[in-house]
Amino acid sequence: MTKDNQKIALVASDTEIAQAAAAALKKRYDFVAVDEADVVVVLGGDGFILHFIHDIMPHKASIFGMNKGTVGFLLNDYHRDGLMERIKASTSVTLHPLRMTAETEDGQVIEALAINEVSLLRQTRQTAKIRILVDGKIRMKELVCDGILLSTPAGSTAYNLSAHGPIIPMKAEIMAMTPISAFRPRRWKGALLPQNSEVTFEVIHPEKRPVSAVADTLEVRHITRVNIKQDRSIKINLLFDSHHTLEERILNEQFID
Repeated sequence: MTKDNQKIALVASDTEIAQAAAAALKKRYDFVAVDEADVVVVLGGDGFILHFIHDIMPHKASIFGMNKGTVGFLLNDYHRDGLMERIKASTSVTLHPLRMTAETEDGQVIEALAINEVSLLRQTRQTAKIRILVDGKIRMKELVCDGILLSTPAGSTAYNLSAHGPIIPMKAEIMAMTPISAFRPRRWKGALLPQNSEVTFEVIHPEKRPVSAVADTLEVRHITRVNIKQDRSIKINLLFDSHHTLEERILNEQFID
């Protein structure tokens, strides 16, 4: 336990480097089961921590990640010493995921949560044609593209950035809608929307131009319509070292060449 009696759990990816780090920590600290924990220490990369968050959502525990992966944008640096002191002095960031409701050609309705983004992608060689509605109002009758995504601030430095979308500061309370290889309108670069907006993507001619929808890592194929809205009933608390918070990392990304 920490000095304020928080119960700490430990999980690690199955890579050799993460497992070795976990073994070293277990020799120094006492850990409890995840379902008993107030804080979960996660060892791995960004992909692993996203998978872990999805596996336990919703959960009362805060998450303190330490990087034993590649990029580690959502994680802190790994150190064996001073873990409990770091957790106690850490800064908390609360994330609310996007809730995707996807309708398929065969009538299924599938829901999924996204911490980073919901993306629509063409399934074949043919471009997708997508109608865009915001809060029930048609904003674009037809976007011809490879796809489109709606990103949270936390996800704005991931796929959204690769698709030339804007980096969004955590406190901005907006989402980024970013086209992927837009053909028509050719010069449309996307839009910034209030975080309480309800976005609907309708697939035009889905039988001829099939489209899939992806909420972080879950893919739903042959969709006809996708509705996306932030789910504020779910809170994800990520802990960061106070000198290198998620807000600071996102701001810093805007000045990196």
